[in-house]
Order: sequence, then C-alpha cells, then structure tokens
Amino acid sequence: MTGVPGVAGAPGVAGVAGANGTARPGVPAPECALHRRLHLTLDPADLVAVGAVRQRLRSALSHWGVPELSDTAELLSSELVTNALLHTTKGAVFDAVLGSDDRLRIEVQDGASRLPGRRRDPEAEYATSGRGLMLVEALADSWGVQLRGDGKITWFELAAP
Repeated sequence: MTGVPGVAGAPGVAGVAGANGTARPGVPAPECALHRRLHLTLDPADLVAVGAVRQRLRSALSHWGVPELSDTAELLSSELVTNALLHTTKGAVFDAVLGSDDRLRIEVQDGASRLPGRRRDPEAEYATSGRGLMLVEALADSWGVQLRGDGKITWFELAAP
C-alpha cells in the first residue's frame, strides 16, 4: 500500500494530479469545471480504503460547492466500492465528476465481468449483506452497469437540489 503525493493519510488510495485541489502545471485551476473530478485507485481487498474514499469525496464535494450531496454520495459510493473490493481480486478505480449542470456522476470500475445482483430470496430483509444495490436504486437519480473488456463500471448519478 503506497500513497501518492496529494493523497496524504490515505494508504492504498492513489490519486492523480489535481485531485487534492491544488493547481499544478498543465492542470486546470480548482474553479475550472474540468477540475471537478476525483480519481482514486484502490488496492485489492483494501476495505480500510473505503473510509478514505468517503473522506476524499466529502472534501471534494465541499470544495466544489455542493456539500448537500455528500451524505448520499458517500453512502452509495461506499456500497459500490465495498462490492468491488469484496467480489474482485484486482482492486477498483473510483471516479467522481461534477458536471457543469451540478450533476454528480460516480463510477467504480472493477476487474470482474459478472453483473452485480440483488438478493432475491424472501429472507433478504433479514440478511446482514446484499442491500447495497437496493440503496443505490432507491437513492440515486439514475444508475447502471457498463460491461467492458476488462471488467465493468457500476455508476450512479445525483443531481444537486
């Protein structure tokens, strides 16, 4: 587990230029719409990194001027990231982008080509796991899964009120 400059205190989570809100040569200034992106790479099975994702996302949403999206975005991101880390062996890539229309899109890419599924059994309401996609379905404005040659991307969108 190694951190990357700009991702202090986040073991197992790597960021890209500009992810910490500082301007670097060739990277748009924080107030630029192109800069409203958070990109994190998570190590396989590093469930501790889920907390770092939540913290970085909350900070980014506050910096971007939409802190009201934080609670729901953190909850749903935690579900998708946890699923990716629990059910694959290649880690995950997390992307959050706030569009110029203040619509937040979160994507979690993993190396598994198997589609995520909800519990279908009648005892599901008493289970201790398996409710993540039900939360995503209930709270996101839209969501879906895109299969790729190297795995899949599970995504959701939230619109600022």
